[in-house]
Amino acid sequence: MSFWEYLSSRHQQLLADAYQHASVVFQCMVVATAIGVFIGVATYRVEWASNLATTTTSTILTMPSLAMIGLLIPIVGLGVPPTVIALTLYGLLPIVRNAIVGLRGVDPSLVDAATGIGMSRLARLVRVELPLAWPPILTGIRISTQMLMGIAAIAAYASGPGLGNEIFRGIGSLGSKNALNQVLAGTIGIIILALLFDAAYVLIGRLTIPRGIRD
Repeated sequence: MSFWEYLSSRHQQLLADAYQHASVVFQCMVVATAIGVFIGVATYRVEWASNLATTTTSTILTMPSLAMIGLLIPIVGLGVPPTVIALTLYGLLPIVRNAIVGLRGVDPSLVDAATGIGMSRLARLVRVELPLAWPPILTGIRISTQMLMGIAAIAAYASGPGLGNEIFRGIGSLGSKNALNQVLAGTIGIIILALLFDAAYVLIGRLTIPRGIRD
């Protein structure tokens, strides 16, 4: 069976796997973004705290994905829970680091001007600092998403959702007539999803970042 014939015969299952893959990455990125930006906001003013945040998230990222998922299985079981926890943790580093860099890069004179017109600290953060730090934060989100697209494939090891199941089935049946087709279908599907997500982030950047800052 050729690759195109395989795609034609399995397109419904592949589309379902692709939807699950995109869904779990998107949901984990939402959670990772909220946590990562919160950590960045909480630590960027204090050197040791920001160093601790980046060091901790860097350490998490160095842990092999198979090992992390394997350690989570006895605690939370198989399926979606270990996948969501692992992906969320892996997605933190670029967001935390870029949030800290972006917030520290805000022009102090703008913050002083906001203070001078009576803005509270929360108002300055929400209306001045975070909008100006948004471009590097968005870059961190894009990087995290690209990483998680690939890491999510490993979730199949824990019976997680997504295109990794197609890849693992192919690897598990090496030598069979469709093994290569399965691996190719899963891999190409992940690449296409990564490109689609990145294109969406480019559009979001054009819609949310003022032209002067973007250029």
